[in-house]
Amino acid sequence: MADDPRIVVVETAAALPGLLPVEAWDALRTVDRVVATDPQHHPSTPYLTMAGIEVGTLEPAPLTTLRGADLLSGGDPTDRRLALALLQAAHGGSVAVVLGAGDEMLPRAIGMEAAKVGGVEVEFVFLTGTPVGLELLRLTATMARLRDPDGGCPWDLEQTHRTLARYLLEETYELLEAIEAGDDRHLAEELGDLLLQVVFHAQVADDRGAFTIDDVAQGISDKLVRRHPHVFADGDASTADEVQRNWDQLKAAEKPEREGPFDGVPTSMPALLLTEELQRKAAKLGFDWPSVDEHLGKVREEVDELVAAVADGDADAIADELGDILGAVTSVGRALGIVTETALRGHAAKFRTRFEQMLRRAERQGLDLGELDRDGWLALWAEVKGAGF
Repeated sequence: MADDPRIVVVETAAALPGLLPVEAWDALRTVDRVVATDPQHHPSTPYLTMAGIEVGTLEPAPLTTLRGADLLSGGDPTDRRLALALLQAAHGGSVAVVLGAGDEMLPRAIGMEAAKVGGVEVEFVFLTGTPVGLELLRLTATMARLRDPDGGCPWDLEQTHRTLARYLLEETYELLEAIEAGDDRHLAEELGDLLLQVVFHAQVADDRGAFTIDDVAQGISDKLVRRHPHVFADGDASTADEVQRNWDQLKAAEKPEREGPFDGVPTSMPALLLTEELQRKAAKLGFDWPSVDEHLGKVREEVDELVAAVADGDADAIADELGDILGAVTSVGRALGIVTETALRGHAAKFRTRFEQMLRRAERQGLDLGELDRDGWLALWAEVKGAGF
């Protein structure tokens, strides 16, 4: 029996299997034996093997006692049997166990059983300062596996940037809905769905030799650093407005090929968002109304022009003036710091809720919707609105 029985418990991260603290490498090189519950599939095994460290299999010990101590009171039987095996190995020489998937409760079992037996030194080497974003590595690896021509998913392998475009749009709108609902669980889920689209497109590009997910991440990281000199360099900006001005100036310097103020604005944007973006670009050059009242005045002016167009019966003029009204309303929202698209989506949600409540009330009152006149509908609307919907 060794003079100083010793167990070293080493935590690993599946996403960064070769990343171990110096203390872990020191321990793994000095113990008599290194084991894992599933060394064949443990992600750290190849890295340990390259370092000359052989990883054996930790087999559960039989349901017996060691030194007369009851090792089987409380806890998961499998974890206790594994802890018992480590204790037995330690009394024959020092041993290190490399934790893997499914071993989350094993450290607790080792500590409890070692305390019962006594005389065994247990050292825990946990990962500290693990970088945020490890699961992003797992996501990219998962996507690469799905796109692997050798055993990947047939559906994923058929996708292109064009076929995926519709899902990108759908997931964006679902994310907006989650934001409006204020549900954090739903928000996290939808952010994940949108993130998948980014990773998917990057993998498609990687497969055709265009660029990789690292190129995407590096590009946006470099851009953030360049355009925040007040954070990463010796720039000066103490207010949000100053930050925005600096951002616009740096962006213009980076893209000298853009000659007009609207270059780079995608015309495929939803109409309200497109209108707001064009107005915002023009306002930066000084084309704007200085007060909310003047913005509202433009709405009234456009309404009058629509009334006149309707009176004339000119269909083209009517459509044109209606568009002007929507543009003027967008301008009001911009002046008030409200995204018109978001406001309209809120209205749509409210309208849907109220109308569905109207239908329920009509059903409860035994009303025939087909026979309801305008006054009947308005009465139901007033009831629902008065109820707070």
